[in-house]
Amino acid sequence: MAVTIKDVAKRSGVSIATVSRIINNQTGYSNKTKDKVLKAVKELGYSPNALARGLVGQPTRTIGVLLPNVSSLFAGKLFEGIEGAAKERGYSVVVCNTGTAGKRTIDYLQVLKEKRVEGIIYGSGELTEDQNDALRDLDIPVVMAATKPEDECFPYVKVDDEKAACDAARYLLNKGHTQIAFIGGDLDDPIAGKPRYRGFLKAMEGRNLIPDPALIKLGDFSFNSGKEKMMELLLGKTSFTAVFATSDEMAVGVLHAAYESGISVPGDVSVIGYDNTLAAEMAIPPLTTVAQPLYDIGTHAFMTLVENRQGESLMNHAIIERKTVRKFNEEEL
Repeated sequence: MAVTIKDVAKRSGVSIATVSRIINNQTGYSNKTKDKVLKAVKELGYSPNALARGLVGQPTRTIGVLLPNVSSLFAGKLFEGIEGAAKERGYSVVVCNTGTAGKRTIDYLQVLKEKRVEGIIYGSGELTEDQNDALRDLDIPVVMAATKPEDECFPYVKVDDEKAACDAARYLLNKGHTQIAFIGGDLDDPIAGKPRYRGFLKAMEGRNLIPDPALIKLGDFSFNSGKEKMMELLLGKTSFTAVFATSDEMAVGVLHAAYESGISVPGDVSVIGYDNTLAAEMAIPPLTTVAQPLYDIGTHAFMTLVENRQGESLMNHAIIERKTVRKFNEEEL
């Protein structure tokens, strides 16, 4: 029969609640009581699922990483940074694919709890209230990478999405484009959808331009979404000279739709993406994009976790110029 916390409480002559507080390094007991409980734990061979904060057994030197789509280029680069930093410091990594909507997050948190991970990096995506509560209940360090909690209850590492999107739109404006289409994420998404749209609006308003609603298309950051929304733009009646797609995968979808429709990039339409994943380099023509330092975000998130840093860490972004944006000459303006 497996030893339970009830057995430990009975052996040490204290309540189950007291045993729980001691093995989770909480307060509310004397040193004498603590010694009795730890002695009982050792004698019975009790192994709690949650990390016992070094009071029982040895540290696992294992962390958990939750990613919404481990096969995506975005998640792959982020994980590469996390794993590289972890390996260098002797940590193992358990990676969990939560799915694009994060539906498997709660289940995976239970798995990570049973594996006694010493901390968790949550990579990209919005936390639901239930997921937030479940992470808190684990009572171990949690760091958000390339995302942030709405209530900022966990430390996080990311770029300033609003500023980065604003810089991308300004880049197009500085090239002479004023009829700019926007293909972004759901505006209910407070992590990337809404901030990137706000950044776009800020840049346009800074030039006293009002975006045409017909040129605003919202998707889900995927290749298929970008392609679909670009086809909608091309079938519409509102002209445009440039597209700002707020992920590289969407931007590559835009390039495919343009190619299939006989539209030259950047001759007829300019395109800028967001992320600077491998997809941007492999695109034809190579994609101009906003670079998030995803590898560095992953590395920094790991260091934030193991060093128990708090608060926000904003990383620098940059515009990477390639071959998908052209500048209007004076005769064309």
